[in-house]
Amino acid sequence: MCTLLSNRVHIHILPLSVIISEGIDRYLVMLHEIVFATNNRHKLEELRRIIGDRLAIRSLAEIGCHDDIPETADTLEGNAAIKAEWVRKRYGYDCFADDTGLEVDALAGEPGVLSARYAGPAHDSAANMALLMKRMQGVADRRARFRTVIALAIEDRDIELMDGTVYGHIADTPAGTAGFGYDPVFVPDGCGGLTFAQMDADAKNAVSHRGRATAKLVRRLSEIYGQQSI
Repeated sequence: MCTLLSNRVHIHILPLSVIISEGIDRYLVMLHEIVFATNNRHKLEELRRIIGDRLAIRSLAEIGCHDDIPETADTLEGNAAIKAEWVRKRYGYDCFADDTGLEVDALAGEPGVLSARYAGPAHDSAANMALLMKRMQGVADRRARFRTVIALAIEDRDIELMDGTVYGHIADTPAGTAGFGYDPVFVPDGCGGLTFAQMDADAKNAVSHRGRATAKLVRRLSEIYGQQSI
């Protein structure tokens, strides 16, 4: 049974034999409620698609949080932790938050923690991508990685971090119309030379940075609640 008590999350855990035989997709029967500290529609849709019905995820808007949560850290880990703790302390919900960065070798790791604000504070994805492509003109070394860090703030536990990384390179020109952000210019290794924006959602999520970090999140939630009387 799924229950909610004082904004805390309770879940029913499958028997260990089932977890082993069926893998991560069956780790959680249902998690009644947890907040994803974002109002980014694209991120929310992508993460809900990755997780399916294993977690009941609420956005910031759905809990009445319209705060401009500061992202003042100089690392992905720091920004993710700030957002998760903000929601837990001010709204009383168990929460997770992510921060994602595109790190390009030839640009000394840029745009990195500034990926969403690379061209300025407006979070303009088209402008960010245009600036990246301008700076990559004539650059032979196009190696890059996408990295997502998820911070989990649950009950009164310390913040826990989990990450996911996918390696690839920056395309010579944008290609594809799916996805969001830098997806039209990032070519993940081992995917036939397609950009993320040329892949369907399930294919992208199977190899993506966010998909890998989310898999760790699901496993960790299973471990936490498996230790409790549910």
